[in-house]
Amino acid sequence: MRSAQEPTDVVIVGGGPAGLSAALSLGRARRRVIVVDAGTPRNRTAPHMHGVLGHDGLSPLRLLERGREEVAGYGVRIIRGEVTAVHAGVADGGDGAAMNVGAAIEVETADEVVRTRRLLVATGLEDVLPDIPGLREQWGRGVVVCPYCDGWEHRNDVIGVVATSPRSIEQAQLLRQWSDRVIYFANGFGEPSAEELAALGRRGIHLELGSVTGLRIDADRVTGVQVGGRVVSVGVVFTGPALRPRDALLRSLGATTTEGPLGTWVDVDDDGRTSVPGVWAVGNVVNSRSNVSVSMGLGSLVAGALNADLVADDIARTLATAAA
Repeated sequence: MRSAQEPTDVVIVGGGPAGLSAALSLGRARRRVIVVDAGTPRNRTAPHMHGVLGHDGLSPLRLLERGREEVAGYGVRIIRGEVTAVHAGVADGGDGAAMNVGAAIEVETADEVVRTRRLLVATGLEDVLPDIPGLREQWGRGVVVCPYCDGWEHRNDVIGVVATSPRSIEQAQLLRQWSDRVIYFANGFGEPSAEELAALGRRGIHLELGSVTGLRIDADRVTGVQVGGRVVSVGVVFTGPALRPRDALLRSLGATTTEGPLGTWVDVDDDGRTSVPGVWAVGNVVNSRSNVSVSMGLGSLVAGALNADLVADDIARTLATAAA
């Protein structure tokens, strides 16, 4: 296994919009940057992305391909693969007091060990779908989650909303903005309250009680939802998957977490710092609301804060050398 002797400035784990955006800013700041990219972005099954200024309708995989080309132009190195382990607080290998200002972090992949001054985790999250036949197969195409990403493409369609919690009623009400033909499938989560029932009725949202047992798919298109032994015709299905952040690396380092309505998430401050010295995080791994545009913006913001932190460390090292 190959090991780099001199620490690089930043290793970014995750080559999605957040990670590559951070890499772009840091590369342009003349930092030595390595991106470790497993190649499994959250939106990899979607043929197009929408609401991304200047890139509306572009394939999300093409966006990342362009991003990799851009960061490579600034000397950023990309390792294709997964991180197998991270060790914080490792002696950075320098000599004298100057190099004792901060410890390095070791990042292991299948083929090498990389030493870095700072670590930025941008590994995203995983969408955990209900165990309903057809949902996973159509995910990102005939089954989607975000009205702002896919609502326009299904304006005036028959939109089915398959509930995953009682809060899915809010999703159905939101989608009424795009179509007056919305069907809410309660999917075993019980009949809405009298107030909710009245609100659904007033806006013309049809209610289907009972558990959803599958989707009807014809010619690789969703055409119906199976419920109560029959098929209800729809043109698309919106649903709400459970969100599982890919934060195993952060947790292995002892990063603090907070329990919230959507589960347990690693804590970061406004600049992306975790509780672990030298370890930062950005994007869906710590923020469930980070779509592509938000992830790119936060990647740039965190990169600026991270570079400022490195500048402070550069100053401290210079002063320590002078005092030695």
